[in-house]
Amino acid sequence: MANEVLEELAQIFRAASKKMSALVSFLMHHKDASSIGAIAGFAIALVCTWRYMRSSNPVRRPKPTVKVEAPSSSSSDSTSGSSTAIESRGSQARQRGVAIQEAPLSKLTLAQSVKRQLKGGRKVTCQLLGVVLQENSTADLENHAVVRPAAADVLLELAQCCDLYLMSRVNDDASEEAILAALDQIGLFSKANFNRNKVLFCSSEAGRCSFVRQLEPDWHIDTSVDIVNQLARYIHHELLISPAPLGSMPSNVLETNTLESYFDCR
Repeated sequence: MANEVLEELAQIFRAASKKMSALVSFLMHHKDASSIGAIAGFAIALVCTWRYMRSSNPVRRPKPTVKVEAPSSSSSDSTSGSSTAIESRGSQARQRGVAIQEAPLSKLTLAQSVKRQLKGGRKVTCQLLGVVLQENSTADLENHAVVRPAAADVLLELAQCCDLYLMSRVNDDASEEAILAALDQIGLFSKANFNRNKVLFCSSEAGRCSFVRQLEPDWHIDTSVDIVNQLARYIHHELLISPAPLGSMPSNVLETNTLESYFDCR
């Protein structure tokens, strides 16, 4: 389309040139001011037309060719070598990740294991009878009180990493003294710097349940199914210590056979 327009303009320019020649020869015989002005105006028109034609059809210069050289074998080798090194490092990282996923618990300390099992909980209430102590009833406390050796280390870690409260049902003051002496013997008050006032005593199961309700812990550990069920609406996590799984427990109640079997998962 543009070429056709340019061709037409060229024809007009040639025709105008012929007429211009005739007009110039005519005006040369009739020299006056008006004829000279006409010649000048016509000449200007021709110049403008010629410039427009040149601008409409600019000369296209050839684009410089860029020579692309193939990469040398040395650069190719270095590139492949770096990619191989990256893949090797990625493979090593994946292998380390797999190793961590396969056996993470074996690398935990007891303190890390206890914190892991608390799931972010900070306040814990725990029954002593049948959980920390070898004795399971108040009648057994009349003769002696002994901390279970397997539970001793876990108890010390709980005392140091969270706000721990221990509670037990007793029949008399002598039983209280026996329990305090047993806890002192494993270093609870010296090594863990545990406050003696956080060892609470009561005379009934209802009293222990009331203690827990008032303290509002994140975790409660107990052996009584009745108390665990009563507290399930109020406590976020509960751990039921039972020799055998009972089933049909609230969703926030976990079952285990001993204290250490839950917290010491190394």
